[in-house]
Amino acid sequence: MWVNQIILAVIGLSGGLVVAGGLFSFIIELGVVADFADRTHTAEHILLYEDCVAIGGIAGNLISVFQIHIPNGAWLLPVFGLLAGIFVGCWSMALAEILNVFPIFVRRLKIVRYISVFVVSMALGKGLGSLLFFFKGW
Repeated sequence: MWVNQIILAVIGLSGGLVVAGGLFSFIIELGVVADFADRTHTAEHILLYEDCVAIGGIAGNLISVFQIHIPNGAWLLPVFGLLAGIFVGCWSMALAEILNVFPIFVRRLKIVRYISVFVVSMALGKGLGSLLFFFKGW
């Protein structure tokens, strides 16, 4: 019985590490951290910034999963909201810069004719995935 629990724990931990690694790689690849370092003229500290992004993700997951209570932490909520808003805004701007790649990609692969099919397929997949997520009882 405990062997099954250990196997499930290893599988869950491995899956979580892969997903987290992919997310942090995506954030780093978008250039959000490098852009901040460039704009603040602190490029010599970029490894520290990347470590802070990873540590922040790990700490956030630990607090979320284990529901760690922070005594008298209500004053941290506006600070967290501000920092989370800044992060999401910077991430969305980095994604907007990458969207310039799609027209070139579409022309190179000569799929201009079927681009509407791809967009509709992605929208339907996103909608179906959301429905399945929110209506788990089906």
